[in-house]
Amino acid sequence: MLRPYVYGKMNKKTIRDMDVHGKRVLVRVDFNVPQDKKDLHITDDRRIRESLPTLKFLLEHGAALVLMSHLGRPKGRDEKFSLKPVAARLQELLGRSVQMADDVIGDAVTAQAHALKPGDVLLLENVRFYPEEEKNDTAFAAQLAKLGDVYVNDAFGSAHRAHASTRGVADYLPAVAGFLMEKELNYLGGALENPKHPFIAILGGAKIGDKIGVIENLLPKVEHLLIGGGMANTFAKANGYPVGDSLVEDDKMDVARALMNASQGKLVFPVDWIVGNKFAADAEAKVVDVQSVPEGWRILDIGPESVTLFEGYLQDAKTVVWNGPMGVFEFPKFAQGTLAIAKYLAQLRDAITIIGGGDSASAVEQAEVADKMSHVSTGGGASLEFMEGRVLPGVEALQNK
Repeated sequence: MLRPYVYGKMNKKTIRDMDVHGKRVLVRVDFNVPQDKKDLHITDDRRIRESLPTLKFLLEHGAALVLMSHLGRPKGRDEKFSLKPVAARLQELLGRSVQMADDVIGDAVTAQAHALKPGDVLLLENVRFYPEEEKNDTAFAAQLAKLGDVYVNDAFGSAHRAHASTRGVADYLPAVAGFLMEKELNYLGGALENPKHPFIAILGGAKIGDKIGVIENLLPKVEHLLIGGGMANTFAKANGYPVGDSLVEDDKMDVARALMNASQGKLVFPVDWIVGNKFAADAEAKVVDVQSVPEGWRILDIGPESVTLFEGYLQDAKTVVWNGPMGVFEFPKFAQGTLAIAKYLAQLRDAITIIGGGDSASAVEQAEVADKMSHVSTGGGASLEFMEGRVLPGVEALQNK
C-alpha cells in the first residue's frame, strides 16, 4: 500500500485552484504506454491509471475533457502509433464513454471539442503525428489551445520537453498542474530540497555520460551514492581493475576519476560482479570479485557481496532515490542484483523510497513491489533532468501560486 505522504511543497497552481465548472479543460496526459508489437495490446497501463485522479476530479467538478498525448516516435501519421487502443483502455478504467478524434487539429476536431458537454471525454490523436509538436510551433500550439478554455499539464514524463502540447499551449490558456504532476514534483522536489537523513541515492544504467549532472547535483545532498549497472564498469576501469569485454566509456575516464576525487568517499562501488561469457540471455554466468574479471567476459550484474554491501548502506536510510538498474535486468540470469535491491527497498519501513521512471520503474514492477514504494515516477528522462537540477519547460510554464 502506498504511504500517504506529501513530501515536498510545490509552488505551482493545481486544478484545485481553478474553477472548471462548465468549461472545456485541455489536459496534456502521458499515455506513452508500451505495446505488444504484434497486436498493439497495451502491456503496461500504469501511466493511464496514474492519470485517473486528475481526470475524475475534473469530471466531478463539471468539466468536459479534451485529452492530448504522444505515443512513441512516429514520422508523420502512422497507424501503428494511433492512440485508439489507449482510448479503449481509458474507457474501461474511467467507466464512461471516451470519444476518439480522428486528428489533432482542424475544423472537424474543433467542432467535436466545442460540442462536448460537462462529463464528456475526447482523446485527440497522437500529437506527434505533426512535426510542429516537437518544434513547439506557435501556430500549432494556438490551434490546440482553441480546443479548451483552460490547460492542465499532468504529463510529468514529457515535462522536460519544450513541445507545443507541453509548453506552447500555456502561452494561450490559464495553465495549472494536475495531481500526478503535483505528486511527482512534491516527491522528487522533497528529496532534493528537504530530504530526511540519512539520504541514500542509487544510480545504475549503462552510461556515466547520462548521469554526470545527477551525480554532481546529488553528492552534496546525500550521505552515500551507490553505483551499479554499466556505469560502474567505467569507474572500475578508472580504478585500474580489469573489465574484460564489458561496456566501458573510455572517453569518460577523466570524468570518473574527477567524480571519485570530489566525492569525499560518498561514492560506493560494487565489490563483486556476475559476469557472462557473452552478451545474451543464455550466457554462461559466474561470480567474480572486482579484480578478477576474466579476459573475454563481460560484467552484466552486481554480485551477491555487492548486494549485501549496498543493503548495509540502505538499512538505516530515511530517504532513498533510485534511478537505473544494477545489471542487464532484461536477461533473467543477470537481473538478480536489480531485483534484490528492489525487494530490499520494499521492506524498509521508515524510509521514503522514490523510484525514477524508465527501467527502474520496470524493475520494481518486475519484482512485484511497486506498490510498496513511496513513489514510482512516470518519467524517466524528466526525473533524471529534475534530479540534475534543471528547469523543466513544462513545469516552468505553469502558473505560480
